[in-house]
Parts: sequence; structure tokens; C-alpha cells
Amino acid sequence: MRRTTEHGPLTWFAVFTAVATFCLIGVGGLVTSHEAGMAVPDWPTSYGYNMFLFPVSKWVGGIFYEHTHRLVASGVGLLTTILMVSLWLKEERRWLRWLGVVAFLAVVGQGVLGGLRVTLYKQELGIFHAALAQAFFLCVSSIALFLSRTWQRLVAAGPSIQFHPAFRALVLGATTLIFLQLLLGATMRHQHAGLAVPDFPLAYGKLWPRTDAAFIEEVNRQRTDYRDYQPITATQIYVHMAHRLNAILVLAAVAACALLVGQGETTSRITRFTRTWLFVILAQALLGAYTVWSNKAADVATAHVALGAVSLVCGGLLFISTAPIALHWAGQAPRLSRAGASPAAEKSREEEPSIHLEEVTNARRGAGRDKRGACPTQQRAGSPVAT
Repeated sequence: MRRTTEHGPLTWFAVFTAVATFCLIGVGGLVTSHEAGMAVPDWPTSYGYNMFLFPVSKWVGGIFYEHTHRLVASGVGLLTTILMVSLWLKEERRWLRWLGVVAFLAVVGQGVLGGLRVTLYKQELGIFHAALAQAFFLCVSSIALFLSRTWQRLVAAGPSIQFHPAFRALVLGATTLIFLQLLLGATMRHQHAGLAVPDFPLAYGKLWPRTDAAFIEEVNRQRTDYRDYQPITATQIYVHMAHRLNAILVLAAVAACALLVGQGETTSRITRFTRTWLFVILAQALLGAYTVWSNKAADVATAHVALGAVSLVCGGLLFISTAPIALHWAGQAPRLSRAGASPAAEKSREEEPSIHLEEVTNARRGAGRDKRGACPTQQRAGSPVAT
């Protein structure tokens, strides 16, 4: 089978896998929001049944969310396996074939982490499980981008695209902050303690809440939530406040990206994508506020998780699309010209040393031939025998 970089059906299959992964993150968010992570206490079986033969009549309450999560995860695993094999059979770029292997290993590790979370009953594993899910979503989405015609157009236009010097650094910084924000959110959700700070925009009526032992004891005594949450701690309040402060940093960084993207010779597609990213972040901030105002309603909290995943993928794909190292790594773009120089001028500058070297070499060869031709004459003129 001939390998190529042109993939119509495979591109759409990768997009479908990414969409399925997004749905999986949403279902996983529902599991945590409904406190259903241990609704099915065994793994890989479900109450002793084969996972795929578990009777539908028993899908009730939290079991419905947890078992559905397992089935969707199995489907995503199958899709990722098919994607990896297809890349090795059809894709010409070796680095992209290996990226498919990375995605496959990530989805396997994700499944194992989910299983260990159940069998070992370790809440902490849920945090790593959530973080790896976000990274896997970005990985699969990147594969879909690399297979698309959009990537080919970006590679072809790479040398002509110019950005504000700080733009790429801001995109990378904002994306890193978003991933940190998702880690903080996962830590809060998997503590299963409800809202450590129940009001917004203030925190217990202040800009910064108290965290002394007497205050924490009073808060736990006054909690009347019908859900069986664990008592809150000062550490949980700190994590909650860090989540709020980091949200401000994320919003500021993405807003700066949206302002800087127009200050350069960029494509309208990238400009629109950057501004869409800002819109996603604004919606995410509103959902975060509403999560507090709704007392962490399951559907609202899950939407907050899902949109957080979208915001991470937006930042990651934007950085990949604009970073010169990504274009070089693809092995398809001509070398980017130095700042302020056109590609034609750069090409002529590269050719000048080789032309100069060729002229010097030819001159030396000509001098050598003249010297060899003059030697016999000089010997005859100056030799005693000739005289």
C-alpha cells in the first residue's frame, strides 16, 4: 500500500475520534458530578458480568453514568486503535505515525488508570485520570489537524506569516495556564467535598477567606447540603482560591493573544480562531461562576469541565499552527526567512556564498594550469645546458 500525506476519509475518521473523546470527557464529568465513580465497584467486569453483556435493566441511578462511561471509553479505545493502524498503513510522515502510537498508549493508560481508581479505591488517581483525558483529547485533535488540508495550507503559507514577537509565547503560556487550571479543577472535583467556597465573586463575604481552624470548624458545622460530602479543609479553600486567581490569569493571557493576533501578516483563519478561543474562555468563566451560584449543579459543573477541555484544545492547536518549530518538524515547509527579509532575498543570500566559493575555486585552478605551463620555459631560459 502506497503511503501519502493526502487523506480524505482518514482525516474525517480522526475528527470523529476527537469528537468521541470530547463526548467521553463529558460522560466522565457526569460520573464525577453525580458522585457515581464507585457505583460499579468492580473492574473490568460490572457486578460480575462481562462489561458488554451487563443487563440494561440494571442501568439505574449512578450505575447508568458509570457503566455508560465504561462503554464509551471502550469505543474510544477501539477508534484510537483503528486510527493508529491506519496511520501506519497510509501515512507517509513517520513522526505522525509515531504520534498515533502515543495516542494509543495514552488511551490504554487512561483505561488502566480508570480501572485502578475503582479497584484500589484511590481518589487521587481520579485527578491523574482527568488530566490524562485532557492531554489525550489534545493529542487526538492534533492528529486530526495534521491530517487536514488546513495544515497543508498553513505549512505552505508558513514563510509568509508574521506575528507579533510575543504572540506565540503568549499562546503557549495561556495554554499552559489552562492545563494548570484543569488540574486545579480536577483536584477540587475529586476531593468530593462540594464547594469549599460557596459564594462568588467574594469568598465567605471577603476578598480572601479565613482559613484558621476555628473558622473551618464553624463552616463544617453550618453546612446543610443534602449531599453526603466530606468536610472541607483549609487546603481545599486554598486550592479553590488558586483556581479563581488562575482563571483571571488565563482570561488576561487569552485576551492579550486576541489583541496581538491582528498586529502582523497573519491569515484570517488564525485571527478568527484566536478570537473564538477568547469567546470560549469568556463562556468558561461564566460557567465557573454559575457552578458556584447553582451550588455545583451536576449539569452545570459537567459543562464547565467539557468547555475547559475545548479551551485547552483551542490553545494547543493554535500554538501548533503558528509555531515555526511545528512547521519545520512537519518536514514540508521551506525554511522560514529571517525577520524583515523576504523569501526571495533569503534565497539569494544563501546562494551568494556558494557562488563566491565556486569563483575562487575556478581561479585557483586556472592559476595552477598557468604555473604548470610556464615551468618548462623558465627552465630552458635559465639552465646552463640551454646556454
